[in-house]
Amino acid sequence: MPNQDQLNQIATGKGFIAALDQSGGSTPKALRLYGVGEDAYADEAQMYDLIHAMRARIARSPAFTGEKIIGAILFEMTMDREIDAKPSATYLWEERGVVPFLKIDKGLAGQENGVQLMNPMPDLDATLTRAVAAGIFGTKMRSVINAADTQGIRAIVAQQFDVAKQILAKGLIPIVEPEVTISIADKGAAEDILLAELTRALDGLDADQQVMLKLSLPNTANQYQPLVDHPRVLRVVALSGGYDRETANTLLSQNTGVIASFSRALTQGLDASQSDDAFDAMLADAIDGIYSASVAG
Repeated sequence: MPNQDQLNQIATGKGFIAALDQSGGSTPKALRLYGVGEDAYADEAQMYDLIHAMRARIARSPAFTGEKIIGAILFEMTMDREIDAKPSATYLWEERGVVPFLKIDKGLAGQENGVQLMNPMPDLDATLTRAVAAGIFGTKMRSVINAADTQGIRAIVAQQFDVAKQILAKGLIPIVEPEVTISIADKGAAEDILLAELTRALDGLDADQQVMLKLSLPNTANQYQPLVDHPRVLRVVALSGGYDRETANTLLSQNTGVIASFSRALTQGLDASQSDDAFDAMLADAIDGIYSASVAG
């Protein structure tokens, strides 16, 4: 069963969820944005050392606490590493008051019917067992919608909820993330289909089951209000999806009951060469802005 203090914080806490879960494919870009080029590391091991150092620097920063950040999503290698001689998930909860989640998906399959399903996860059960042992509260898994195709969106939601039930059986809370690409021409129509399919899937859960939803910021404000209010939904969070932080915050503030789970919009402007004072000040400013937008509704 989930930790009750953590469950209460995620269900009712004021603040947002930080997404610190860049994986193999997105790590080089995340490091470039942080001012670390590919010439700074010789192999994958050094690359992961550098991204862990960035995440540890963020987690240690004075503003990165449960006062405004109720949870953080970690990459598997982050879970397996330490921050200040403590396992990362333990450090986040015990030292920062931040509830730890784990990204579990293994990337995206090729596009079919306008969507990209998740790749198979043959080792999922073992990963979930390790996550429970590491003190992880919940998980996150991403698939992508690139067109308003009912068949494709139905397949994405079915896959997400099939995996979610496996996660729930382990006593973890799943974050279901069917991301709608923000640049597609039929984004609004895709969001209408997604709302209907998510509602159908949620209605099919048992009375004692709850999931979280991580959704793209919608074209229509409060598009997902029925999901915010659904008894099978613990919390609805929004991804920034490529919007800059100012735009993402503005859109988020228009959606009542939805909080942020930003990645790029959170770390925008942070640089490896910054002094600790400059780094901490910029991160604190970002956290303040995202927090304000998350509690605006």
